[in-house]
Amino acid sequence: MLLEGRKAVIYGGGGSIGGAVARAFAREGARTWLAGRTLASLEAVAQDIRSAGGAAETAQVDALDETAVDEHADAVAASAGGIDVSFNLITHGDVQGTPPAEMRLEDFERPVINAARTMFLTSRAAARHMIPRGSGVILAFGGHGDPLPGYHLGGLQVAFGVIESLRRNLASELGPHGIRVVTLQTGGVLESIPESVDPEWRETIVRDTEQRTMLGRAATLEDVGNAAVFAASDHARAMTAAALNITCGSVVD
Repeated sequence: MLLEGRKAVIYGGGGSIGGAVARAFAREGARTWLAGRTLASLEAVAQDIRSAGGAAETAQVDALDETAVDEHADAVAASAGGIDVSFNLITHGDVQGTPPAEMRLEDFERPVINAARTMFLTSRAAARHMIPRGSGVILAFGGHGDPLPGYHLGGLQVAFGVIESLRRNLASELGPHGIRVVTLQTGGVLESIPESVDPEWRETIVRDTEQRTMLGRAATLEDVGNAAVFAASDHARAMTAAALNITCGSVVD
């Protein structure tokens, strides 16, 4: 197993993408700690992992709260003997569909501020425990690409750009300590679209997303989980300061 014995913290582990990553990590032998705001969704994922023979623990953690993040990371490291992988997959509160000329400032800036704050807090908390051990992997999600005409994405792409800038900085500063920092860059994970989205709008998103790719499809939750396993494993030990492109060709490197 690629991650046997690794200790992995997944923020937003109760969501569709976070849950897929947590299940993939556990399948490959990692002990997983699922952190998020809603215990019920975290426990649902944890139960799937336990039923499959994996190890999962849950904790209610606001990943935008400095004290909560630090205390949780300290508790995980104390009980497990360290943290090997940290992956932040929380939502950032972005508002989409509103033209920029009509968007409120707070709706635009919320995802930008949240993305910077949570990525910094969770990365710092993990790094404090990784540095003494001389190893670790910090993963980011989303990447950035060209704006999509007609979608009115608000602060979403700006937030992704902030994460990418921080990823580059963290990789540079933490690399001498043996810590790798990698982004999983997607062009959209269609299975993660909330059921509350209007069916007609969902159909439009699916069609447009698939048409932009070279493979005629988007990355699945399984694809994201498998890519995360690879990025966190020793098979990717020479990879840092990089974005792992899983856009199915909608973004060309």
